[in-house]
Amino acid sequence: MITVIQRVITATVTVDNQQLGAINTGIMALVAVEKDDTEKEADRLLERILSYRIFPDENGRMNLNLHTINGGLLLVPQFTLAADTNTGNRPSFTGAAAPEKGRQLFAYLHSAADTVYPGTQYGQFGADMQVALINDGPVTFTLRVSA
Repeated sequence: MITVIQRVITATVTVDNQQLGAINTGIMALVAVEKDDTEKEADRLLERILSYRIFPDENGRMNLNLHTINGGLLLVPQFTLAADTNTGNRPSFTGAAAPEKGRQLFAYLHSAADTVYPGTQYGQFGADMQVALINDGPVTFTLRVSA
């Protein structure tokens, strides 16, 4: 699984002019499921997102995680992160999970996040979403958990 996490001041996700999720200070994570991923990778990815230290401490150093600051978490499915862009001018999605598997693992991630980090907000798998955010820093990282 691949995620791009961004430290945000605010972030929202909207589908058909309906806001599905919104957070204030926290992490907005774009999440892609790859074809060999399992629930094990989803669990590890969620653990990494929640424990990744990207928030400033009293000295301005990135030493605090989402739990410590009690920040918001917005998880947005984005299969395009799994694209192979090494050759040509058009991305290949052969490494991405099939849509049904992607949907199932994102649903699993959704359920796991609800259990360990109540209040998590979500985008909608397979929908045409509009995502808006104010990146704080900017602070952006790519995390990958492989099978």
